[in-house]
Amino acid sequence: MAVNGIKLKLQQFHSKIEKELDRTVEFWMTHSHDEEYGGFYTCLGRDGKVYDELKYGWLQGRQVWMYCKLYNEVERFHKPDILQAAVKGAEFLMKNVKDPETMKCYFSMTRDGSPIKIQRTIFAECFYMLAMSEVARATKTAKYKEEAVNMLRKIQYWVKVDDTELGRPKLSGMKAVNGLAVPMMLLYIISELTSDDIPLTNEFKELEEWTVQQALQHVQRDGKVILESE
Repeated sequence: MAVNGIKLKLQQFHSKIEKELDRTVEFWMTHSHDEEYGGFYTCLGRDGKVYDELKYGWLQGRQVWMYCKLYNEVERFHKPDILQAAVKGAEFLMKNVKDPETMKCYFSMTRDGSPIKIQRTIFAECFYMLAMSEVARATKTAKYKEEAVNMLRKIQYWVKVDDTELGRPKLSGMKAVNGLAVPMMLLYIISELTSDDIPLTNEFKELEEWTVQQALQHVQRDGKVILESE
């Protein structure tokens, strides 16, 4: 009886999550697309009205990735309009979010894509890479795969070879720190990009092993917890 009750509860949760996902996708498909300049509005009220036209690199990349992930892996979202919206978003990313000279990605932009702020981290670049990787998988288009691979190579360079473009200036009195966010993010984006590509798996194998070792440094208290910065 208890087992049957648990199964019923899980079915109810699953049904609720499916309905919420459908409602959420419909909301963003209806209200977030900027048909004039491309990309997505992300500052939306509950009624779908835009209250701020600024666009953010992290969120532009995440929306492209999410549309393509749903298109690629959930049958009911395998629809031309979802893929078309993702491709338009990817083109906005390539045109406006990435600086072609430095490969740094802007954190925030005006509605038409003019840069406002750039961060000295790798996270806007990670979300850019995730978007390109998944839209490449959805469209089988080489240029998006090339964008994703080149961005991961650049991220690898920043993290392991020369980090002068990242973080705060290094001062003589500063203590060395090792955050968990970077290795955890790297593990995820490596997995996403290389999951169906053996040559890329081999290329980034050393980086993947390095990130695992970095993350393991945060295991504390006899292996029972992982702490962010200790």
